[in-house]
Amino acid sequence: MEIQRLTLPPRSGPGDVTTFYSFESASARSVALSTMAVLLAGRQDATVPVLMIDFDTVSPGLHHAFGLAGERPGLLEYFQACREQLRLLGRGHPVRRSQDADEQDDNALARQVLDAVDWEPFVERVDLSRPLYLMRAGSFDDSYGERADRFDWDGLFQLCPALFRCFAEFMTQRFAHVLVDARSGRSAEVSICTALLPRRLVALFTPSRRSLDGLAGVVTRAIDYRCSHEAEQRPLMVYPLPAAIDSADSARRLLWRRGDPHKALAGYQSVIEQLLRQCYGVARVSLDSYFDEIQLPQLHALADAGPPAHGGERDADRFSLARTFDTLLDWFLGNYFPWQSHAEVRLAAAIGAARARLGGGPDLALSLPLARDLHQLGLLYRCAGRAADAIACLEESIHLRQRLLGDDHADTRAGRAQLATLLGQDGRLAEAEFLQELLLDDCARLLGPEHPDTLAARAALAATLARRGDFGRALALHEQTIDASERLYGAAHMHTLDRLAEQARTLARHGELSRARMVYERVLDGRERLLGAEHEQSLRCAQDLSTLLRELGDLGNARKLQEGVLAARERHAGPDHPATMQARELLAEIMAAQSDLAGVREMLELVARSRERSLGAGHPDTLSSQLRLASTLSEQGDLDAARRLRQKLAGADPDPAGARQGAGRGHGGAAPAGRSGPRRARASSRRPARRRGRASMAARVRPASSTPRPTAAGPIPSATSWRSCRS
Repeated sequence: MEIQRLTLPPRSGPGDVTTFYSFESASARSVALSTMAVLLAGRQDATVPVLMIDFDTVSPGLHHAFGLAGERPGLLEYFQACREQLRLLGRGHPVRRSQDADEQDDNALARQVLDAVDWEPFVERVDLSRPLYLMRAGSFDDSYGERADRFDWDGLFQLCPALFRCFAEFMTQRFAHVLVDARSGRSAEVSICTALLPRRLVALFTPSRRSLDGLAGVVTRAIDYRCSHEAEQRPLMVYPLPAAIDSADSARRLLWRRGDPHKALAGYQSVIEQLLRQCYGVARVSLDSYFDEIQLPQLHALADAGPPAHGGERDADRFSLARTFDTLLDWFLGNYFPWQSHAEVRLAAAIGAARARLGGGPDLALSLPLARDLHQLGLLYRCAGRAADAIACLEESIHLRQRLLGDDHADTRAGRAQLATLLGQDGRLAEAEFLQELLLDDCARLLGPEHPDTLAARAALAATLARRGDFGRALALHEQTIDASERLYGAAHMHTLDRLAEQARTLARHGELSRARMVYERVLDGRERLLGAEHEQSLRCAQDLSTLLRELGDLGNARKLQEGVLAARERHAGPDHPATMQARELLAEIMAAQSDLAGVREMLELVARSRERSLGAGHPDTLSSQLRLASTLSEQGDLDAARRLRQKLAGADPDPAGARQGAGRGHGGAAPAGRSGPRRARASSRRPARRRGRASMAARVRPASSTPRPTAAGPIPSATSWRSCRS
């Protein structure tokens, strides 16, 4: 049969390989891959070349999704040709070589083989409206099943260990995206597809424990292999994709995702978060934003869906597959981690696009939106506790606004106010005080001494002065802001209550506890009348007052107040929310002051269980909670329980990344192309030098310890702090 040569759009750089894997649910996986392929190939005015590879030789199905019939060579025949080429080059059997030349020889041999085998006869175009191509699983003649069963993937890897890695590099020189449809379960093929080929791994799972356990085993095995083999130390981005979600049954959907803490039933989100913490060595992982956006419908809907039609983008309503995968592309194309929020991903992408269009030259129409996005990203980082990244974003935003709008513009002043607050939170109090004094002078000069912005600047300066120990000036400024607020808004207005709360904090810091108590009680009464007893601001004020009462020795009222705060937190935020755990810890401190060891034990047990569920057993906060619990058990006389808990803690791994090795082996996942179990042992004995030292995947993805101050044309902070694996 005559094969028509392929003409591909020119490439400006290498592409990426993405593997789609599911432990079960092969139909959902194939539909997900084909949908993503159509969307990618349609981008940039349908000029992005995309290759799909059907690596599921047991139950191939990608050709059915595009209505292809007839026989045509594919994956099996291609790699059979590679094996034959290896035989012609004298590598018909594995040979023992010196370890120094081993890797270079493998790479050179693999490239020689790939250059010798013409790949185009094994690839066909499946969509004439966009550059979308397919490499079938093989030629489906009468002998296909026997040939697929007989093909020795592990043996091919032993002949040339670099072949599959070089194959991925070879194809990404020609296609922007290479999407690999891996077979389900565990096998040598699965290991090739998950450990050797990809840069990204889209991992589909159903809410069943069997699916989650199987997925975890394969993911941990793949990352463990990347970390422990020197030649394979490349980043691997994992994107979990829940399938079989019943959109009509909201209660069941929520139970699958969140679980039921009261019944010790874990949801799939907590299981996946724990998996990512262990694999990447990241202390805190939250997939709230990611799973809010990324969920697939039930399998029977997926099986009948097929890939989107040519006009599918126009019909991408909020329930469509195209909408889900188009949202996934926000994380996917920028190589963002799934624990980065959707808001952060979109802002970072917009900032990157604005930088690319600016090209280093000033442009008012582009620079102002860039400054706005940097400001919003800085506020987002501030809420996430990433002070260094937030400060860098705000500094660059202020620099742009000063150059384009001037120092006196309201947006410039707003940025300086946020930056001063962040500097104070970061412990840089002298810098914060300097900025706040300048800001107060500017606001008073431009807006007047009693403008709301001037009052806010005066209150912020007072708080910073109090933290620096200058209580005289701080209290004088508080009095000025309170007097002005009462004149302008009234004694019961929210602005006045906010100023009073700031004064109460300064009084408590100064040691004037009785006076601080009176002010806090006034604030709490006003907020409860205006906002309600369980409003967030009312609860924060009640908790501050409870802490103050404990310091004053009024333990009965302190406990009653804190118990009310805890009950409200549990109702509205849930038992595992950080605010709920903090409320429990403060209540435990009050109980300890009352010598109520039984109550302390109960609170600390709840905190320890919540932190283990939400943060993982090896997280420092979890270990700290359990150590406090062990001390309480000892004080209570339960020495056996205290000893057992301390023994458990002695064997705990405080580094989340350290759990990766055991987790990968414990699941019994497939060996990466003959490198695990008996076959892996054989490969290791031949190449001992390639396993020296575990290079942690965490080192490739963990945030940088410090973020350099960016200039207007410099990289955005997230590029240096969160995405070191993109290099």
